[in-house]
Amino acid sequence: MSGLKSLFKQTFIYGLATVLPRMLSFLLVPLYTTKGVLSSVAEYGKVSIIFSWFVIFNVLLAYGMETAFFRFFNKEDDQDKVVGTSGIALVFSSFAFFALALLFQNQIAEFTNINVEFIRLVIWILLLDALVIIPFAWLRANSRSMTYAIVKIMNVAVNLGLNVFFLIYLKKWAVNNDFIAGFYRTNFEINYIFISNLVASALTLILMSRFYLKMQYRFDKQLFKQMFWYAFPVLIAGLAFSINETFDRILLDYLLPDNIAETKVGMYSACYKIAIFMTLFATAYRLGIEPYFFSHAKTENPQKNYALILEFFVAFGSIMLLTVVVFADVLKPYIVRSEAYWEAMWIVPLILIANLCLGIYHNLSVWYKVTDRTKYGAYISVFGAFITLGLNFLLIPIMEYRGSAIATLVAYASMMVASYYYGQKYYPIPYNLKKMALYLVLSSAFSIVSFYVYRENYVVGISLLMIFLLLVVRIEKNQIKHLLKTK
Repeated sequence: MSGLKSLFKQTFIYGLATVLPRMLSFLLVPLYTTKGVLSSVAEYGKVSIIFSWFVIFNVLLAYGMETAFFRFFNKEDDQDKVVGTSGIALVFSSFAFFALALLFQNQIAEFTNINVEFIRLVIWILLLDALVIIPFAWLRANSRSMTYAIVKIMNVAVNLGLNVFFLIYLKKWAVNNDFIAGFYRTNFEINYIFISNLVASALTLILMSRFYLKMQYRFDKQLFKQMFWYAFPVLIAGLAFSINETFDRILLDYLLPDNIAETKVGMYSACYKIAIFMTLFATAYRLGIEPYFFSHAKTENPQKNYALILEFFVAFGSIMLLTVVVFADVLKPYIVRSEAYWEAMWIVPLILIANLCLGIYHNLSVWYKVTDRTKYGAYISVFGAFITLGLNFLLIPIMEYRGSAIATLVAYASMMVASYYYGQKYYPIPYNLKKMALYLVLSSAFSIVSFYVYRENYVVGISLLMIFLLLVVRIEKNQIKHLLKTK
């Protein structure tokens, strides 16, 4: 029992440390979309495009080595050798990237259509972030969850605080103080955003530097080959997932006319953030429940409980979907401050449904995790990436960001269906498909009707929400009674 208690405690701490960085991007949206902070919607579009490249290069620079570290740290008798090999490999690859990126920074700027001064800042941030991958993995491997969480939270706090300081207070103080005015630069907002990130990343590396002072610098070539080939499918899956998650912004910038591309990306990215409620719910649920999947994999008939877990997720997720859609226009002034972005509110229901499908996919993925068929996770992610790329190329020239929203929904729904199909083939779980389909289809239909037909008609919207809630309560009343009685 004490072991289980410790497991849930660490899961909560790691979950908090994982969710908070996601919350940072959400908390910054009201700041970036406030009138007068950034000069235009297009400026926010530029920031969104750069962060999309960030996601992709973070995956490339990690190249699955964090996952390989965990696997071999627990497998090998000589753990110091694993630490040394993976640490040296990441340091070498990170500085090799850093040198090459600085050497070809002008070509990278031309290829990505990003200002070269932003590219320099991004290169430094990517280097600093890559250098803490193995130190953070080492903390987790040694159950140093509190240290892990404190450093992660500090990174978020410093980044957020500096953004607020640079974009709001520095500008205000510079007006009345000649000394401060000497440090303030006009039309420097995007630089300030990435300088904030750079300082937070540098401070994180300083706090984690003890790892490099204590690490035994032993590199085993044979071990590295094993770790690399173990990590390679993780790299492919990570790249595919990053394409599904962020590449639509890059394609919008590439495929739309230059005079509107960044503005459309800014609108799309800002309104996309309203769907983060679903993302955070799905992430927190997955982090809390994933240890249960593995700890009960060898118990008698775990499939029954796996099925029940997913049913609860679909029920709660469907309620959250409909609630956010009904009140989306109430929420938008608090999240996306400027009306200049609101044109893209059209995407909100589709992105919410897409993220609910993604959450279902992650819950369904238990089958390939407990049966060691993780290669199917890579296959399904690549399948989703091809759908994302294909539909974006097809639809963006016709429908702009609406095409990207549709592509996201189709990709995640397809991944969900594919995972269910192969899961039932290799590890059958008795899901109540009719019940889950009812919740998903009905909440999606009510969301579409409420938003696209009766938008801001709260009599209709709240009525649909109440009907759905009563339906869920009626169907789940026995389960609810059981949960209330369970101590």
